Order: sequence, then structure tokens, then C-alpha cells
Amino acid sequence: MAVEQAPQIDIGIDEATRNEIADGLSKVLADTYTLYLKTHNFHWNVTGPMFRTLHLMFEEQYTELGAAVDEIAERIRSLGFPAPGTYSDFAKLTSIQETSGVPEATEMIRLLVEGQETVARTARSVFPAVEKGSDEPTADLLTQRMQVHEKTAWMLRSLLQ
Repeated sequence: MAVEQAPQIDIGIDEATRNEIADGLSKVLADTYTLYLKTHNFHWNVTGPMFRTLHLMFEEQYTELGAAVDEIAERIRSLGFPAPGTYSDFAKLTSIQETSGVPEATEMIRLLVEGQETVARTARSVFPAVEKGSDEPTADLLTQRMQVHEKTAWMLRSLLQ
């Protein structure tokens, strides 16, 4: 019995460009997931006079990041490539450093500003490939992600002034 081959993807973007976009999105996914883990960790472990404010703020942020990883992974799949999904994959792809131990609250905020800005930069770096492929759905996704990360970085940064 012959095995049926999956139909070719014909969405108006050649395979090489789709692959380049998917590679870039994989880095955005890895950064987003790594920031999700860091934010969730800080949510669990924050202490000090701003505990309640930060605990709730970090929860809002990791919840948003958790939804984002699904959107990013599904876009990679829509382009015809597997989405990375293991710690080892993410560790190879991410630009965000793990934080050892439990920093004090102000340092948590500073590290999360850095993480939010990192994801925004990674997302921005995918645009040349997206523009080459006229990939408007990915451009829309990346634009939305950059808006979220830049706004969140601003809000966190405001706590440090």
C-alpha cells in the first residue's frame, strides 16, 4: 500500500523563505518561553513591600506570555515547519539568560525589563525575512508581540524610577 505524501505548501512564499521565517520565529518562541519561565519563577518567589503588586503583575505577564507561545508555535507550523518545544531546544535558541537563585524584587524587575526588551529585539530581527516573503500574517504577529513587549518593558521600567 502506498503511503500518501502530505500536500505541498503553496501559500505564495517559497520554501527557503518560509524556513528562514520559521527559524526566526523559533528564536522568538524560545525567548518568549524563557521569559515566561523567568516571570513565573519571580511570581512565585517575589518578596518585600511591593509583594502583592508585583505578584499580581508578574501573573498577568506570564499568563500573556503563555498564550503567546501557542500563537508563535502555530505560526511556525502554518509555515510548514516543526516548532521547537523542549528545554534543550529553547536553551540553544534563546537570547535570555537564566537567573540563578532568587534576586530581590528590584533586581527581578530589572531582569524582566531586560527580558522584555530582548524579545522585542528578537522579534524585530525577523522582519527582513518576513518582508522578503511578503508574509503579512507573520508581520502582524510580530508587530503585536513587539507592542506587548515594549509596553510591558515601559511599565516595569517605571517601577524602577
